[in-house]
Amino acid sequence: MVQIPKPPAPKALAPRSVPTSADVARLAGVSRATVSYVLNNTSAVRISEPTRRRVHEAARELGYVPHAAARSLRAGHSRTVLMPAPSFPAGPLYRRFLDELQGALGRLDYTVVQYGTVGLYDDEAARAWAELRPVAVLVPGAGLGPRGVEVLKRSGARAVVTLGPDAVEGAHALLMDHETVGHSAARHLYDRGRRGIGVVVPAEDGLEVFSAPRLAGARRAVGDTDATVTELPLAYEERDAARLAGRWRSLGLDAVYAYNDEYAMLLMRALQDEGLDIPGDAAVIGADDLMLGRLLRPRLSTVHLELPSGRDLAALVDRAVHDPAAAPERHKVLGAAVVHRESS
Repeated sequence: MVQIPKPPAPKALAPRSVPTSADVARLAGVSRATVSYVLNNTSAVRISEPTRRRVHEAARELGYVPHAAARSLRAGHSRTVLMPAPSFPAGPLYRRFLDELQGALGRLDYTVVQYGTVGLYDDEAARAWAELRPVAVLVPGAGLGPRGVEVLKRSGARAVVTLGPDAVEGAHALLMDHETVGHSAARHLYDRGRRGIGVVVPAEDGLEVFSAPRLAGARRAVGDTDATVTELPLAYEERDAARLAGRWRSLGLDAVYAYNDEYAMLLMRALQDEGLDIPGDAAVIGADDLMLGRLLRPRLSTVHLELPSGRDLAALVDRAVHDPAAAPERHKVLGAAVVHRESS
């Protein structure tokens, strides 16, 4: 047996002193107050641009980083905005919205923290978020109730904002009416002469908060007509799409609204592999208006969604932080417009 020699114990390193704002002030040749004004982006005090540059250069040279907890104590609240990770699979459109929102909050000097909530629900999740003492919480989807809002506010959260289909008592709400998406897609197919309309309902957990109202909207769109709507459960995998395409001819359908562009592209490829003509045998429409859909042949019809502006939502958070006693705001923020291309 070969023995691996044990390496000698490393010599203990002398602890390095943590740089302070006083060190930055000495190196930059300014007062500690000036360092604080510059690094905290204080707008109430005018600081010349050369002085700002000297302070930032000194901080970089020393490796100085302001202490977030100390800054929170001075301000009376943190600058942390907590964004629980969504419980649903986030597509490209939603990710772009989150990126824009985080950038807008950063420009307002907030620190955005994403929080994983696997296994936590409703008020239990709210208590976990409250432990971090955020100044604001942005909750995507459903699952937060009035008691959870109260828990967050008692812990010091000045703003609680929900992004979903329904408002929650005590919270600001960005209301997203996903029925409109399904209604727009189904009505487009009906107006193009289609009467047997399938609606894809994703089998993945977490998406029912969007897929259920989209299906309801499609049913409502043709409820007083001679058209029919058939629910089509579909997992986002090639084998499941192939199985659905294999029985397409027996379903009596001539069109499909496939939930979003990703499911539409998956199913359209499977239908074509089955020998079906798009749009002759099956008209296809998705939602989200992704670039990839424009590169397909035939090009994919879609429902273009207008999500709220990240800048506007950041401004709402900032208003609420500065006036936590203000009445909750309610805004309908999801626009839907059909983009007709060759697939339908």
